[in-house]
Amino acid sequence: QVQLRESGPGLVKPSQTLSLTCTASGYSITTNLHYWSWIRQPPGRGLEYIGYITWSGSTYITPTLESRTSISRDTSKNQFTLHLRDVTPDDAGRYHCAGTTRDPVVAGIELHQYEYDYWGEGSYVTVSS
Repeated sequence: QVQLRESGPGLVKPSQTLSLTCTASGYSITTNLHYWSWIRQPPGRGLEYIGYITWSGSTYITPTLESRTSISRDTSKNQFTLHLRDVTPDDAGRYHCAGTTRDPVVAGIELHQYEYDYWGEGSYVTVSS
């Protein structure tokens, strides 16, 4: 049974860097042709796609966040981590990690929760001083 679990600070101050880690169990993130994504949902709004890291370590970040976002991984721990720099209150919300065998951007499924093979419950982040 595959599980994804997000972990990280629940509270971050403005201008700081938010780092959230997704730990996968029951499945290796280096399995061929898998895309591991980060998606967020601000309060009262819809899902927003952030980006992904592939089974081989390549990354894609949505253009609106590209300048202050990166995704890394630790294959020894079967984890991938979102780094979001210079956060503002607009970055608050629930952050989900997810996995799929299709490139979410090419397939047009970035915001379609039920198109992902694996979906984490999410970790809520507040941005406040």
